[in-house]
Amino acid sequence: MADRYLHLTGTAPGRFLTRRLGLPQPAPLRRWTLETPRLEGPLLHLTAGASAVTGVAEALSRSGLPVVGDTDRPAAIVLDATGVATAAGLGDVHAALHPVVRSLTPGGRIVVLGTVPSPDDHHQAAAQQALEGFVRSLGKETGRGSTVQLVRIPVGGAAQAAESTLRFLLSPRSAYVSGQVIELTTATPGPGPAADPAAPLTGRTALVTGAARGIGAAVASVLARDGARVIVLDVPGAREELERTADRLGATALPLDITAPDAADRIAAAVPDGLDVLVHNAGITRDRRLANMPADRWAPVIEVNLDSVLRTTDELLEAGVITRGGRIVATASIAGIAGNTGQTNYAASKAGIIGLVRSLGPRAAADHGVTVNAVAPGFIETKMTAAVPLFIREAGRRMNSLSQGGLPVDVAEAVAWFAQPDSTAVNGQVLRVCGQSLLGA
Repeated sequence: MADRYLHLTGTAPGRFLTRRLGLPQPAPLRRWTLETPRLEGPLLHLTAGASAVTGVAEALSRSGLPVVGDTDRPAAIVLDATGVATAAGLGDVHAALHPVVRSLTPGGRIVVLGTVPSPDDHHQAAAQQALEGFVRSLGKETGRGSTVQLVRIPVGGAAQAAESTLRFLLSPRSAYVSGQVIELTTATPGPGPAADPAAPLTGRTALVTGAARGIGAAVASVLARDGARVIVLDVPGAREELERTADRLGATALPLDITAPDAADRIAAAVPDGLDVLVHNAGITRDRRLANMPADRWAPVIEVNLDSVLRTTDELLEAGVITRGGRIVATASIAGIAGNTGQTNYAASKAGIIGLVRSLGPRAAADHGVTVNAVAPGFIETKMTAAVPLFIREAGRRMNSLSQGGLPVDVAEAVAWFAQPDSTAVNGQVLRVCGQSLLGA
């Protein structure tokens, strides 16, 4: 559904009127296209104190942007604050960014590099945790479609582990991701950028559940664009739409109820050579306040959104269907983080996904060589949100730092980043794709 307010603020009369009334001023987001595959302009590399990690300059040189030490109009700014270990050291963060933050081009990117707060040094822990509050606040200030993130690299680690993350965050693919904290692991970095950057998933097989329409179809489309052989799965009742999606993408359709007892066996049969990427996107809602919610509205949501994910993941991992170096990406929601009236069942299921990711991620990596992450969408423009009453829909669109709803492709781009072979160090993460929604953290 068209966002008429966004269109209005793009006109001269609309800008004048909304500014006079003190209304939000959303800027059109710069998303990835074949014509605009990267940001336009240089990357400004700054440092606050001494770096605590190695190889930052080398990692940035492979970001796809020209790296400079000084410029009047940066398209992106990366501040290495990994060495900030005291409260006084935070002054270096201010000194580095204060003079240049206004010069960031519209739709620009700011990434602050930090380290994991130490359990043994409370001064370092305080300083590094302070960066989180700083980044989340700066994300709400920059405006003009710009975003701000914090990437934590293990102390003494190599910035090579952050390369896939930096390429994602410093590109148009991360247009609707802001105010996020990504904590990398000490895992051995992946194989580096793909031989063909335009098709980093070449040779990999991906399965996407709930893929007949909406976010699932967008995820399948982006994975196929990036070179993956894609299998799209949805309930038999959506067979026609599922097959249309498969035909459009050159994918394989698998009509299957993911809650079926033999779902994992049938998935395994569909991928005799193994599965490299498993995307759990299938989900339903049965909204009603708890006092008015009978068990027959509660149970299906838990079964589809959470229990089927737990069961099929366990069975596919145990059977070795998901290959070493594989990726599992689940779909959570900001409702699972912040809660939502009338959605106790849905919020419980999506919070459960977050618990799954945080618990299984380290063990799946150690035992199977597989990473486990999740996306948590906010207000995304789909047929479902188009049916929401006008004033609630407008509130959902505007209550974030970018003052607009996201698109299914925004979620899909995040999933594709998690799925890349060189995202090995990204594990156990829950990435909010919500434009830094004012709901939740």
